[in-house]
Amino acid sequence: MKVVLGYSGGLDTSVIVPWLKETYGAEVVCMAGDVGQPGGLEGLERKALATGAVEFRGEDLRREFVEGVVWPTLKIGAIYGRKYLLGTAMARPVLARRQVEIAREVGADVLAHGCTGKGNDQVRFELTFAALAPDLKVVAPWREWDIRSREDALAYARARGIPLEGVDEAKLYSRDENLWHISHEGGPLEDPAFEPEEDMFRWTVSPEWAPDVPEYLELRFERGIPVAVNGEEMDGVTLLTTLNALGSRHGVGRADIVEDRLVGMKSRGVYETPGGTLLYTAIRELEALTLDRRSMALKDQMAQRYADMLYEGRWWTPEREALDALADVLSQDVTGTVKLKLFKGSAWVTSRTSPRSLYRQDLASFGHAATYDHADAAGFIRLFGLPIRAAAGRDGIDASGQQAVSELLRELLEAGAR
Repeated sequence: MKVVLGYSGGLDTSVIVPWLKETYGAEVVCMAGDVGQPGGLEGLERKALATGAVEFRGEDLRREFVEGVVWPTLKIGAIYGRKYLLGTAMARPVLARRQVEIAREVGADVLAHGCTGKGNDQVRFELTFAALAPDLKVVAPWREWDIRSREDALAYARARGIPLEGVDEAKLYSRDENLWHISHEGGPLEDPAFEPEEDMFRWTVSPEWAPDVPEYLELRFERGIPVAVNGEEMDGVTLLTTLNALGSRHGVGRADIVEDRLVGMKSRGVYETPGGTLLYTAIRELEALTLDRRSMALKDQMAQRYADMLYEGRWWTPEREALDALADVLSQDVTGTVKLKLFKGSAWVTSRTSPRSLYRQDLASFGHAATYDHADAAGFIRLFGLPIRAAAGRDGIDASGQQAVSELLRELLEAGAR
Protein backbone atom coordinates (compact mmCIF):
# COMPACT_ATOMS: atom_id res chain seq x y z
CA MET A 1 0.00 0.00 0.00
CA LYS A 2 1.42 3.36 -1.07
CA VAL A 3 -0.07 6.57 0.32
CA VAL A 4 0.37 10.21 -0.70
CA LEU A 5 -0.28 12.36 2.35
CA GLY A 6 -1.10 16.04 2.20
CA TYR A 7 1.63 17.25 4.55
CA SER A 8 2.10 20.52 6.46
CA GLY A 9 4.84 19.61 8.90
CA GLY A 10 2.61 20.43 11.87
CA LEU A 11 1.74 18.15 14.73
CA ASP A 12 -1.16 16.37 13.06
CA THR A 13 0.57 15.34 9.84
CA SER A 14 3.80 14.53 11.69
CA VAL A 15 1.86 11.98 13.71
CA ILE A 16 -0.09 10.68 10.72
CA VAL A 17 3.05 9.42 8.95
CA PRO A 18 3.96 6.78 11.59
CA TRP A 19 0.27 6.03 12.20
CA LEU A 20 -0.19 5.11 8.53
CA LYS A 21 2.86 2.87 8.70
CA GLU A 22 1.73 1.15 11.90
CA THR A 23 -1.93 0.81 10.95
CA TYR A 24 -1.69 -0.08 7.27
CA GLY A 25 1.96 -1.00 6.76
CA ALA A 26 2.03 1.79 4.20
CA GLU A 27 4.81 3.48 2.31
CA VAL A 28 4.13 7.18 2.82
CA VAL A 29 4.97 9.90 0.33
CA CYS A 30 4.52 13.37 1.83
CA MET A 31 3.33 16.15 -0.46
CA ALA A 32 3.39 19.83 0.51
CA GLY A 33 2.40 22.84 -1.57
CA ASP A 34 3.63 26.37 -1.12
CA VAL A 35 0.63 28.71 -1.40
CA GLY A 36 2.33 31.49 0.51
CA GLN A 37 2.46 30.09 4.05
CA PRO A 38 5.30 31.34 6.28
CA GLY A 39 8.59 29.68 5.50
CA GLY A 40 7.22 28.09 2.34
CA LEU A 41 8.59 24.56 2.09
CA GLU A 42 11.73 25.15 4.12
CA GLY A 43 12.66 22.24 6.37
CA LEU A 44 9.66 20.11 5.48
CA GLU A 45 11.54 17.42 3.59
CA ARG A 46 13.88 16.79 6.52
CA LYS A 47 10.94 16.59 8.95
CA ALA A 48 8.90 14.30 6.70
CA LEU A 49 11.74 11.82 6.23
CA ALA A 50 12.55 11.92 9.96
CA THR A 51 9.00 10.82 10.79
CA GLY A 52 9.24 7.84 8.43
CA ALA A 53 8.17 9.03 4.98
CA VAL A 54 9.87 7.31 2.03
CA GLU A 55 9.74 10.42 -0.13
CA PHE A 56 8.87 14.13 0.02
CA ARG A 57 7.47 16.19 -2.82
CA GLY A 58 7.45 19.97 -2.39
CA GLU A 59 5.56 22.09 -4.92
CA ASP A 60 5.54 25.85 -5.51
CA LEU A 61 1.85 26.48 -6.19
CA ARG A 62 1.72 30.21 -5.51
CA ARG A 63 1.15 31.37 -9.07
CA GLU A 64 -1.42 28.66 -9.75
CA PHE A 65 -3.17 29.59 -6.50
CA VAL A 66 -3.40 33.31 -7.28
CA GLU A 67 -4.06 33.24 -11.00
CA GLY A 68 -6.04 30.01 -11.11
CA VAL A 69 -8.32 30.44 -8.09
CA VAL A 70 -7.95 33.82 -6.37
CA TRP A 71 -8.43 35.99 -9.47
CA PRO A 72 -11.51 34.11 -10.75
CA THR A 73 -13.08 34.33 -7.28
CA LEU A 74 -12.35 38.05 -7.11
CA LYS A 75 -13.63 38.58 -10.65
CA ILE A 76 -17.07 37.20 -9.87
CA GLY A 77 -17.11 38.84 -6.43
CA ALA A 78 -17.69 35.74 -4.29
CA ILE A 79 -18.02 36.32 -0.54
CA TYR A 80 -19.30 33.68 1.86
CA GLY A 81 -21.56 34.54 4.77
CA ARG A 82 -21.48 38.28 3.96
CA LYS A 83 -17.89 38.76 5.20
CA TYR A 84 -15.62 35.75 4.55
CA LEU A 85 -13.30 36.24 1.56
CA LEU A 86 -12.72 32.47 1.29
CA GLY A 87 -8.97 32.38 1.88
CA THR A 88 -8.74 28.82 3.20
CA ALA A 89 -11.29 27.44 0.76
CA MET A 90 -9.40 28.94 -2.20
CA ALA A 91 -6.20 27.02 -1.55
CA ARG A 92 -7.70 23.55 -1.22
CA PRO A 93 -8.54 22.81 -4.88
CA VAL A 94 -4.96 23.61 -5.91
CA LEU A 95 -3.35 21.52 -3.18
CA ALA A 96 -5.68 18.57 -3.65
CA ARG A 97 -5.26 18.46 -7.41
CA ARG A 98 -1.48 18.40 -7.14
CA GLN A 99 -1.74 15.65 -4.53
CA VAL A 100 -3.71 13.56 -7.03
CA GLU A 101 -1.15 14.23 -9.77
CA ILE A 102 1.70 13.12 -7.52
CA ALA A 103 -0.21 9.97 -6.56
CA ARG A 104 -0.38 9.11 -10.27
CA GLU A 105 3.30 9.86 -10.73
CA VAL A 106 4.51 7.64 -7.85
CA GLY A 107 1.97 4.85 -8.40
CA ALA A 108 0.11 5.33 -5.12
CA ASP A 109 -3.24 3.69 -4.49
CA VAL A 110 -4.30 5.77 -1.46
CA LEU A 111 -4.69 9.47 -0.70
CA ALA A 112 -4.61 10.76 2.90
CA HIS A 113 -5.19 14.07 4.63
CA GLY A 114 -5.01 15.47 8.14
CA CYS A 115 -8.40 17.20 8.23
CA THR A 116 -10.62 16.69 11.25
CA GLY A 117 -14.09 15.23 11.11
CA LYS A 118 -15.64 18.52 12.20
CA GLY A 119 -14.22 20.81 9.55
CA ASN A 120 -14.88 21.89 5.99
CA ASP A 121 -11.50 20.89 4.58
CA GLN A 122 -12.19 17.15 4.66
CA VAL A 123 -15.04 17.76 2.22
CA ARG A 124 -12.98 20.05 0.01
CA PHE A 125 -10.11 17.59 -0.32
CA GLU A 126 -12.26 14.54 -0.81
CA LEU A 127 -14.54 16.11 -3.42
CA THR A 128 -11.45 16.98 -5.43
CA PHE A 129 -10.25 13.40 -5.02
CA ALA A 130 -13.66 12.17 -6.16
CA ALA A 131 -13.61 14.41 -9.22
CA LEU A 132 -10.04 13.69 -10.32
CA ALA A 133 -9.23 10.25 -8.89
CA PRO A 134 -12.38 8.32 -8.00
CA ASP A 135 -10.45 5.05 -8.22
CA LEU A 136 -8.10 5.91 -5.35
CA LYS A 137 -8.94 5.04 -1.74
CA VAL A 138 -9.05 7.86 0.82
CA VAL A 139 -7.81 7.55 4.39
CA ALA A 140 -8.73 10.24 6.92
CA PRO A 141 -6.97 9.36 10.19
CA TRP A 142 -8.96 11.82 12.32
CA ARG A 143 -12.07 9.78 11.49
CA GLU A 144 -10.39 6.47 12.37
CA TRP A 145 -7.82 6.72 15.14
CA ASP A 146 -8.16 6.98 18.91
CA ILE A 147 -6.39 10.34 19.12
CA ARG A 148 -8.96 12.89 20.26
CA SER A 149 -6.96 15.94 21.28
CA ARG A 150 -3.75 17.85 20.77
CA GLU A 151 -2.49 16.39 24.03
CA ASP A 152 -3.12 12.87 22.72
CA ALA A 153 -1.19 13.66 19.54
CA LEU A 154 1.75 15.04 21.50
CA ALA A 155 1.84 11.92 23.69
CA TYR A 156 1.72 9.70 20.59
CA ALA A 157 4.62 11.58 19.04
CA ARG A 158 6.78 11.50 22.15
CA ALA A 159 6.19 7.78 22.67
CA ARG A 160 7.61 7.12 19.21
CA GLY A 161 10.44 9.61 19.31
CA ILE A 162 8.91 11.72 16.53
CA PRO A 163 10.85 15.00 16.24
CA LEU A 164 8.68 17.97 17.16
CA GLU A 165 11.01 20.88 16.46
CA GLY A 166 9.05 23.69 14.94
CA VAL A 167 5.82 22.46 16.56
CA ASP A 168 4.33 24.91 19.04
CA GLU A 169 3.36 22.67 21.94
CA ALA A 170 1.55 25.52 23.69
CA LYS A 171 -0.37 26.47 20.57
CA LEU A 172 -3.40 28.56 21.49
CA TYR A 173 -4.97 29.17 18.07
CA SER A 174 -5.43 27.10 14.94
CA ARG A 175 -4.16 29.16 12.03
CA ASP A 176 -4.18 28.87 8.26
CA GLU A 177 -1.99 31.21 6.26
CA ASN A 178 -1.46 31.73 2.55
CA LEU A 179 -0.94 34.60 0.12
CA TRP A 180 -4.57 35.70 0.44
CA HIS A 181 -5.14 35.64 4.19
CA ILE A 182 -4.39 34.37 7.65
CA SER A 183 -7.17 32.87 9.79
CA HIS A 184 -7.37 32.37 13.55
CA GLU A 185 -9.69 29.80 15.15
CA GLY A 186 -10.01 27.83 18.35
CA GLY A 187 -8.83 28.61 21.86
CA PRO A 188 -10.61 31.57 23.44
CA LEU A 189 -12.23 32.44 20.08
CA GLU A 190 -14.60 29.53 20.61
CA ASP A 191 -16.49 31.91 22.87
CA PRO A 192 -18.21 34.31 20.43
CA ALA A 193 -18.37 36.94 23.21
CA PHE A 194 -14.57 36.99 23.58
CA GLU A 195 -12.85 40.06 22.13
CA PRO A 196 -9.61 39.00 20.39
CA GLU A 197 -6.46 40.21 22.07
CA GLU A 198 -4.19 42.36 19.97
CA ASP A 199 -1.24 39.96 20.18
CA MET A 200 -3.30 37.34 18.31
CA PHE A 201 -3.03 39.24 15.02
CA ARG A 202 -0.07 38.41 12.81
CA TRP A 203 -0.36 40.66 9.73
CA THR A 204 -2.32 43.81 10.39
CA VAL A 205 -1.41 46.59 12.77
CA SER A 206 -4.17 47.69 15.10
CA PRO A 207 -6.15 50.50 13.43
CA GLU A 208 -5.53 52.60 16.56
CA TRP A 209 -1.80 52.24 16.02
CA ALA A 210 -1.84 52.73 12.26
CA PRO A 211 -0.17 55.83 10.76
CA ASP A 212 -1.81 59.16 11.48
CA VAL A 213 -1.37 60.18 7.86
CA PRO A 214 -3.51 58.53 5.14
CA GLU A 215 -1.94 56.82 2.15
CA TYR A 216 -3.28 56.79 -1.39
CA LEU A 217 -3.17 53.67 -3.52
CA GLU A 218 -3.94 53.27 -7.20
CA LEU A 219 -5.05 49.93 -8.65
CA ARG A 220 -5.45 49.13 -12.32
CA PHE A 221 -7.61 46.29 -13.63
CA GLU A 222 -7.94 44.72 -17.06
CA ARG A 223 -11.07 42.67 -17.71
CA GLY A 224 -11.63 42.20 -14.00
CA ILE A 225 -8.05 41.15 -13.18
CA PRO A 226 -5.69 43.40 -11.16
CA VAL A 227 -2.52 44.11 -13.13
CA ALA A 228 -0.79 47.15 -11.59
CA VAL A 229 -0.23 48.95 -8.29
CA ASN A 230 0.57 52.66 -8.38
CA GLY A 231 1.31 52.45 -12.09
CA GLU A 232 3.71 49.49 -11.80
CA GLU A 233 2.66 46.31 -13.57
CA MET A 234 3.15 43.14 -11.52
CA ASP A 235 2.53 39.42 -11.70
CA GLY A 236 -0.23 38.11 -9.45
CA VAL A 237 2.00 36.87 -6.62
CA THR A 238 3.99 40.11 -6.41
CA LEU A 239 0.86 42.26 -6.66
CA LEU A 240 -0.93 40.45 -3.85
CA THR A 241 2.19 40.48 -1.65
CA THR A 242 2.52 44.23 -2.22
CA LEU A 243 -1.12 44.91 -1.34
CA ASN A 244 -0.91 42.76 1.79
CA ALA A 245 1.96 44.91 3.05
CA LEU A 246 0.16 48.17 2.25
CA GLY A 247 -3.13 47.10 3.81
CA SER A 248 -1.49 45.61 6.89
CA ARG A 249 0.40 48.83 7.56
CA HIS A 250 -2.91 50.69 7.85
CA GLY A 251 -4.84 48.00 9.75
CA VAL A 252 -7.10 47.16 6.81
CA GLY A 253 -8.77 43.79 6.33
CA ARG A 254 -9.72 42.40 9.74
CA ALA A 255 -12.98 40.43 9.97
CA ASP A 256 -14.50 38.67 12.98
CA ILE A 257 -16.99 36.11 11.66
CA VAL A 258 -19.45 33.56 12.96
CA GLU A 259 -19.94 31.27 9.99
CA ASP A 260 -21.95 28.18 9.13
CA ARG A 261 -19.67 25.24 8.46
CA LEU A 262 -20.63 22.86 5.73
CA VAL A 263 -21.00 20.00 8.21
CA GLY A 264 -23.78 21.88 9.99
CA MET A 265 -22.34 23.67 13.01
CA LYS A 266 -21.54 27.31 13.55
CA SER A 267 -17.94 28.32 14.17
CA ARG A 268 -16.15 31.54 14.89
CA GLY A 269 -13.01 32.75 13.19
CA VAL A 270 -11.03 35.95 12.88
CA TYR A 271 -9.48 36.69 9.51
CA GLU A 272 -6.87 39.11 8.21
CA THR A 273 -7.21 39.72 4.47
CA PRO A 274 -5.63 43.12 3.80
CA GLY A 275 -4.80 42.82 0.10
CA GLY A 276 -8.04 41.05 -0.68
CA THR A 277 -10.07 43.72 1.08
CA LEU A 278 -8.40 46.43 -0.99
CA LEU A 279 -9.04 44.53 -4.21
CA TYR A 280 -12.72 43.88 -3.44
CA THR A 281 -13.25 47.52 -2.49
CA ALA A 282 -11.68 48.73 -5.72
CA ILE A 283 -13.22 46.31 -8.20
CA ARG A 284 -16.76 46.95 -6.96
CA GLU A 285 -16.36 50.64 -7.72
CA LEU A 286 -14.96 49.92 -11.15
CA GLU A 287 -17.92 47.64 -11.88
CA ALA A 288 -20.31 50.40 -10.81
CA LEU A 289 -18.74 52.54 -13.53
CA THR A 290 -18.62 49.95 -16.31
CA LEU A 291 -21.57 47.57 -15.81
CA ASP A 292 -25.28 48.25 -16.27
CA ARG A 293 -27.56 47.49 -13.34
CA ARG A 294 -28.96 44.23 -14.70
CA SER A 295 -25.48 42.89 -15.40
CA MET A 296 -24.43 43.80 -11.87
CA ALA A 297 -27.54 42.15 -10.44
CA LEU A 298 -26.81 38.94 -12.35
CA LYS A 299 -23.19 39.02 -11.26
CA ASP A 300 -24.14 39.54 -7.61
CA GLN A 301 -26.60 36.66 -7.81
CA MET A 302 -24.02 34.31 -9.29
CA ALA A 303 -21.36 35.52 -6.85
CA GLN A 304 -23.31 34.00 -3.97
CA ARG A 305 -23.62 30.72 -5.83
CA TYR A 306 -19.89 30.79 -6.59
CA ALA A 307 -19.09 31.44 -2.92
CA ASP A 308 -21.17 28.44 -1.84
CA MET A 309 -19.61 26.28 -4.55
CA LEU A 310 -16.06 27.16 -3.50
CA TYR A 311 -16.77 26.95 0.23
CA GLU A 312 -18.29 23.49 -0.23
CA GLY A 313 -15.35 22.15 -2.24
CA ARG A 314 -17.15 21.76 -5.57
CA TRP A 315 -14.38 23.47 -7.55
CA TRP A 316 -13.64 20.79 -10.11
CA THR A 317 -17.12 20.75 -11.60
CA PRO A 318 -18.91 21.95 -14.77
CA GLU A 319 -20.79 24.39 -12.53
CA ARG A 320 -17.58 26.27 -11.73
CA GLU A 321 -16.51 26.30 -15.37
CA ALA A 322 -19.89 27.72 -16.39
CA LEU A 323 -19.75 30.41 -13.69
CA ASP A 324 -16.22 31.34 -14.74
CA ALA A 325 -17.40 31.74 -18.32
CA LEU A 326 -20.23 34.00 -17.15
CA ALA A 327 -17.81 36.10 -15.09
CA ASP A 328 -15.47 36.43 -18.08
CA VAL A 329 -18.29 37.85 -20.20
CA LEU A 330 -19.56 40.21 -17.50
CA SER A 331 -16.03 41.43 -16.75
CA GLN A 332 -14.91 42.10 -20.31
CA ASP A 333 -15.45 45.85 -19.78
CA VAL A 334 -14.18 45.97 -16.18
CA THR A 335 -11.02 47.79 -17.16
CA GLY A 336 -9.73 50.94 -15.56
CA THR A 337 -8.09 52.53 -12.53
CA VAL A 338 -9.36 53.05 -8.99
CA LYS A 339 -7.71 55.20 -6.34
CA LEU A 340 -8.14 54.24 -2.68
CA LYS A 341 -7.43 56.17 0.50
CA LEU A 342 -6.12 54.04 3.39
CA PHE A 343 -6.44 55.31 6.94
CA LYS A 344 -6.86 53.75 10.39
CA GLY A 345 -8.33 50.40 9.35
CA SER A 346 -10.46 51.72 6.48
CA ALA A 347 -10.08 51.96 2.73
CA TRP A 348 -12.43 53.99 0.59
CA VAL A 349 -12.55 55.05 -3.03
CA THR A 350 -11.60 58.60 -4.00
CA SER A 351 -11.64 58.27 -7.80
CA ARG A 352 -12.35 55.83 -10.60
CA THR A 353 -11.72 56.06 -14.34
CA SER A 354 -12.27 53.66 -17.23
CA PRO A 355 -12.03 53.72 -21.02
CA ARG A 356 -15.13 51.48 -20.95
CA SER A 357 -17.16 53.68 -18.61
CA LEU A 358 -20.95 53.89 -19.01
CA TYR A 359 -21.03 57.11 -17.03
CA ARG A 360 -21.87 60.21 -19.09
CA GLN A 361 -21.66 63.55 -17.38
CA ASP A 362 -24.01 65.19 -19.90
CA LEU A 363 -26.74 62.68 -18.93
CA ALA A 364 -26.05 62.63 -15.19
CA SER A 365 -25.80 66.41 -14.77
CA PHE A 366 -28.73 68.33 -13.23
CA GLY A 367 -28.06 71.04 -15.75
CA HIS A 368 -29.30 71.30 -19.31
CA ALA A 369 -28.43 68.35 -21.57
CA ALA A 370 -29.18 68.34 -25.26
CA THR A 371 -29.23 64.54 -25.25
CA TYR A 372 -31.96 64.24 -22.61
CA ASP A 373 -35.47 65.70 -22.85
CA HIS A 374 -37.06 65.92 -19.38
CA ALA A 375 -40.53 65.81 -20.92
CA ASP A 376 -39.88 62.26 -22.09
CA ALA A 377 -40.05 61.13 -18.46
CA ALA A 378 -43.83 61.67 -18.36
CA GLY A 379 -44.48 58.93 -20.91
CA PHE A 380 -41.99 56.65 -19.18
CA ILE A 381 -43.72 57.12 -15.82
CA ARG A 382 -47.16 56.44 -17.33
CA LEU A 383 -45.99 53.16 -18.84
CA PHE A 384 -43.84 52.18 -15.88
CA GLY A 385 -46.74 52.81 -13.50
CA LEU A 386 -49.36 51.03 -15.62
CA PRO A 387 -49.60 47.96 -13.32
CA ILE A 388 -49.94 50.24 -10.28
CA ARG A 389 -52.75 52.20 -11.88
CA ALA A 390 -54.47 49.00 -12.96
CA ALA A 391 -54.34 47.69 -9.39
CA ALA A 392 -55.70 50.96 -8.07
CA GLY A 393 -58.62 50.76 -10.49
CA ARG A 394 -59.31 47.19 -9.48
CA ASP A 395 -59.44 48.23 -5.83
CA GLY A 396 -61.92 51.04 -6.58
CA ILE A 397 -59.63 54.02 -6.01
CA ASP A 398 -61.24 57.16 -7.55
CA ALA A 399 -60.02 57.69 -11.10
CA SER A 400 -60.31 61.47 -10.76
CA GLY A 401 -57.80 61.33 -7.93
CA GLN A 402 -55.42 59.40 -10.15
CA GLN A 403 -55.87 61.99 -12.89
CA ALA A 404 -55.10 64.82 -10.46
CA VAL A 405 -51.89 63.12 -9.37
CA SER A 406 -50.88 62.54 -13.00
CA GLU A 407 -51.48 66.20 -13.86
CA LEU A 408 -49.43 67.34 -10.86
CA LEU A 409 -46.51 65.10 -11.87
CA ARG A 410 -46.70 66.43 -15.41
CA GLU A 411 -46.60 70.04 -14.18
CA LEU A 412 -43.59 69.31 -11.98
CA LEU A 413 -41.73 67.64 -14.84
CA GLU A 414 -42.47 70.50 -17.21
CA ALA A 415 -41.31 73.02 -14.58
CA GLY A 416 -38.06 71.07 -14.21
CA ALA A 417 -37.56 71.04 -17.94
CA ARG A 418 -37.87 74.82 -18.07
